[in-house]
Amino acid sequence: MRNPRIYSDQPLQADSSIELSESAANHVGRVLRMKPDEPLILFNGQGGAWQGTVESVSKKAVTVYLDSFIEGDVQSPLTIDLGQTLSRGERMDYAIQKATEAGVTSITPLWTERCEVKLNAERLDKRVKHWQQIAISACEQCGRNIVPAIHTPVRVDEWLSTRNTDLNFVLHHRTREKLSGYELPKSVSLLIGPEGGLTTQEIAMAEKHRFNPLALGPRVLRTETAPVVAIALMQYLWGDY
Repeated sequence: MRNPRIYSDQPLQADSSIELSESAANHVGRVLRMKPDEPLILFNGQGGAWQGTVESVSKKAVTVYLDSFIEGDVQSPLTIDLGQTLSRGERMDYAIQKATEAGVTSITPLWTERCEVKLNAERLDKRVKHWQQIAISACEQCGRNIVPAIHTPVRVDEWLSTRNTDLNFVLHHRTREKLSGYELPKSVSLLIGPEGGLTTQEIAMAEKHRFNPLALGPRVLRTETAPVVAIALMQYLWGDY
């Protein structure tokens, strides 16, 4: 029997009934077409999850009874903060979705010199909410109970100046440095440029902020592919792969 995982941004506790939010209720009732007495798991991003059972389903509301608490978050021991240059359309969605599945801790969209994305304040707010939902959906699918934070976009120089992680890397194809020879870190920051790559000045600026140059083989990776490959390698070397 299926036991889908649903994110619910509200306090959760065992032996209680809750009404799902409009979006969660729509997903459970209309998309999954769940019926009373069917099981599902709820999590709220605060750690752990709750085994529940659908109590009632109507056109506008779904009520769930929470049976018991489920411990465990499948959270990586390695903190990975991703600075991802904004990209157009589904490329940014893909990067956020796959980075979440791979175990990233937080994602900050970045404005860089060659970034082609232009957004006013209203559209930017909508995009950030959209990206957060992408991360939530990825957590529902992959079993994570703590959702990565999707921060408001900032300029690359601002993001670089706030890094305090153990190891920092700037990915670009002008170097041959590999991801080896480093001591085991507890936290990593990773900078990914746009489709056209970071400028020479931006790479130099990153290196001044203690970012190590990094290449992932001889092939040039797309901006949405690069973080997934890099995070997977870091998880293999220092995380939980």
